[in-house]
Amino acid sequence: MLSVRLDNGIENQLNFLSKEKHLPKSQIVKEALLYYFDMIKKQQQEKTPYELGSELFGKYSSGQEDLSSTYKQKLKDKIDAKNSH
Repeated sequence: MLSVRLDNGIENQLNFLSKEKHLPKSQIVKEALLYYFDMIKKQQQEKTPYELGSELFGKYSSGQEDLSSTYKQKLKDKIDAKNSH
């Protein structure tokens, strides 16, 4: 169960639509919410993969921009350093 406070303008529109369509106000509100949820879902599906993850890119950056190309050498250096002690 949910109670919602509506301003006078929205409440008047809801009352008018309810009488015009011969539908209960609760049914109109439910259908409106389902429509809204569907629209939000469609908007999210329209985003590119980059847009969906853009706020996460670089969030945990090491600051070393060459890690993908020099990882083998860095790993070898770490293993050599560990074995030399």
